[in-house]
Amino acid sequence: MTGLRHLIRLILRRDRVLLPLWVLILAALPAVYAASFAELTPTEESRLLYARTTAAVPSIEAMLGPVYGHSVEALATQRAGLTLLIVALINVLVVIRHTRTEEDAGRRELVAATVVGRHAPLAAALVVAVAADLVLGLLTAAFLGFSPGSLLLGLSLAFAGIVFAAVGAVAAQLTENAGPARGLALAVLGVAYLVRAAGDATGSNLSWASPLAWSQYTKPFAGDDWRPLLASLGLSAVLAGLAGWLSVRRDVGGGMLPTRLGPAGSTSLTGPFALAWRLQRGLLIGWSTGFLVFGLAFGGAVSGATEAFTGNPELAELFARLGGGVSLTDTFIATLLGIAAIAAAAYGIQAALRMRSEESTMRAEPVLATGTARVPWALGHVVFAVAGPVVALFMIGAGLGLTYGADVGDMGQVPRLIGAALAQAPAAATLTGLTVALFGLLPRLSAVAWGILAICLLLGQIGALLQLSEAVLDLSPFTHTPHLPGGEVTALPLVVLAAVAVALTAAGLWGFRRRDVGV
Repeated sequence: MTGLRHLIRLILRRDRVLLPLWVLILAALPAVYAASFAELTPTEESRLLYARTTAAVPSIEAMLGPVYGHSVEALATQRAGLTLLIVALINVLVVIRHTRTEEDAGRRELVAATVVGRHAPLAAALVVAVAADLVLGLLTAAFLGFSPGSLLLGLSLAFAGIVFAAVGAVAAQLTENAGPARGLALAVLGVAYLVRAAGDATGSNLSWASPLAWSQYTKPFAGDDWRPLLASLGLSAVLAGLAGWLSVRRDVGGGMLPTRLGPAGSTSLTGPFALAWRLQRGLLIGWSTGFLVFGLAFGGAVSGATEAFTGNPELAELFARLGGGVSLTDTFIATLLGIAAIAAAAYGIQAALRMRSEESTMRAEPVLATGTARVPWALGHVVFAVAGPVVALFMIGAGLGLTYGADVGDMGQVPRLIGAALAQAPAAATLTGLTVALFGLLPRLSAVAWGILAICLLLGQIGALLQLSEAVLDLSPFTHTPHLPGGEVTALPLVVLAAVAVALTAAGLWGFRRRDVGV
């Protein structure tokens, strides 16, 4: 482990902005949820009714997880079910960024040439991720008053992150590039979420096959069962040990899984767009398939979820505040599409950052040394970064419309919900344009796009509940998209968002055309 301390300091220096940002944001969410439940369900009877109603709706338990109590804190714990998913996602990205991405860029080999132990780089990434998760857990407990229940909730979030930090570490050893490593780890995360959702929706023991469920089955504020954390700890140790074992059995820059070579002298790579398609197609297919599955899974549960709240003004008001739709049905769908819009923006950012990855790994320079100009090369990736989220939103709208329309006997819901989903595309394109602008003008700050997405997530989740000023809420492009279905559609905000996206993209392309490659 020679050099471990210095590598940890290097990672902390590089992530000195993003790491504290996401830790603070995610730690504050449960406390904000608790405050909102205290306001909207002020009596014990209203909270008990909410808990019983939620437990009777499989689709809500599938999306958020089970509810075990009716106190304000217990209800906030269930609402924080999606926070587990975000914590796991960030841990995957952090570990792969400081392991496989470093190898792709050639920096890992330079570090290895110094007095550094073979296990030190992987260990440093895991130590930073685990430390950040534990700080997240302690802050979560502090924001909720530092009781046994709040400490258990904080550690449940932390251990979910630690498990998937180890998953990311294993994925980084299996593949030769950061993109496939992220895809593999995120596929594991998606399967874990779907398994947990299916088990909770059906009331079966299937959920125990998902490490995400272990963090929820600790029952904070409703029994405080610490035993599931032992399973998370054991799995994390096994996966971390496996990652370390694999790391010494492969070459630096290589992966354990064999790389499939493409066809020799392929005639399909006839230009920058064809090259971008070859590089981006896996990402496009994966995200689009995931959005379609999500839409199909939750579309059939919309009717049951909304009927359970009919006739309860307090619960209807709560979901109206959280979703922003008109009827309960539209509110529930609008909530799903709001989550999908953030995910689509994440896809756009990831696709746009592929340009930076190609540049930093010096694969772009040989291409640009030929007759391929910079702007056409970049435009090939920009097309997928902008059009990909549109395709993904179309897929989730179609999935929701098909299953919900079949459930209510109205297939006219298909075009209606597709339109509602596509209305979120200009906001996602704005963040994509911002990413392109950072890549072209301030390439070393390209990763800041993820921090901006986190701020937008924060404003969308708790901005209204905190009663932030309209000027602050307007900083997020998602504030300006219509709450569809059910809300009013105004063309001006969508046109302005599209114009801002185009302007940012143009600025990024202009900057890339004028700056040096590889800076």
